[in-house]
Amino acid sequence: MTKKWTSVLIVLLSLLLAFPAAAASDLSEDHQFYEEITYLMDRGVIEGYPDETVRPDAEVTRAEAVVMIGQLMDFDETRRATEFSDVPVSHYASGYIAEAAEAGYVLGVGNDLFNPEAPIIRGDMALIMERVFDLAHTIDVSFTDVPQDAYYAEAISKILAINITNGYPNNTFQPQEEVTRGQFAAFLARALEPEFKNDAVIEGSHQKDKTKVYTYEMADGTTAIHRFEDVPDRGDLTYGYMWTVEMDGTDNDYEYLELENYDFFAIGYPYSERDLSLVYPVEVGKTFTTGLGDQAITLEITDVNVTVETAYQTFTNATEVTSQDDGSKYYMVEGFASVKSVDADGEVQSELVSVE
Repeated sequence: MTKKWTSVLIVLLSLLLAFPAAAASDLSEDHQFYEEITYLMDRGVIEGYPDETVRPDAEVTRAEAVVMIGQLMDFDETRRATEFSDVPVSHYASGYIAEAAEAGYVLGVGNDLFNPEAPIIRGDMALIMERVFDLAHTIDVSFTDVPQDAYYAEAISKILAINITNGYPNNTFQPQEEVTRGQFAAFLARALEPEFKNDAVIEGSHQKDKTKVYTYEMADGTTAIHRFEDVPDRGDLTYGYMWTVEMDGTDNDYEYLELENYDFFAIGYPYSERDLSLVYPVEVGKTFTTGLGDQAITLEITDVNVTVETAYQTFTNATEVTSQDDGSKYYMVEGFASVKSVDADGEVQSELVSVE
């Protein structure tokens, strides 16, 4: 994964602009996706129109989406024959569509048709993201409008797991909704750059800032340094962007994902189990189970808006979670995940000491 995306970024930096991002007459700095669009324009992934507009709120067609992917992946734009009867050699995107189809990034709509001028829908956008970025990790999909047997359900779970999307506040994904150029830019930018992933979290999220490094002191005096970075693939296993933990003075380094939807926050270990840390909505007295089999324990939300002192800072809005099995506690804070944990006697087991 690292080598792959290093090559992609080199390609992006080498591409020329159709015109400077600042020259787009219809892209104001207060547009919802201004940063994402300019990020991609500066790298040649999005090109404006001859009238120096980018039309951020216009629907993106299937052909336009493939062109953006082609620019990203450095496809040969030379027009050529495709497998689709409605994409002749003369079509402006025929080269991109042919190569994207050969790579398996896009499929037709049946009857040898691609329907290039049709708007792309959010469900199909999820499938493209899954294929282009080789996504492997999933999270339970809680969206009320995404049936588990929908053809795009697994792809949506994958883009949710790596913060390409968080859906809508009413816990829907709206998979049949047509995607705008600005929205497509946001999806691409979030797949490429951790900074933009921070925008794809739910309101009141407990996920950490992916551009920062978090250091915790453990009970034995060692430190655990958490960084969000692109983890190289191992054999046939795909990793990609996730949190890495460097345990000072030990060989116990590991990786994890922060998995969050409108129902829960959990820590997921690649190709292994997940540990449920919090359930939503947060309510005192609510219980939940984490772990599997003999390792399962029952946790209870025992207090909210708790004041917790750490070496990093004093938090006044922590949620206290207590184990009903051994009496240990940990404290969750929005934007920081767990900031402190103690055993039943109040002895500190882990504590946030710095954020840089």
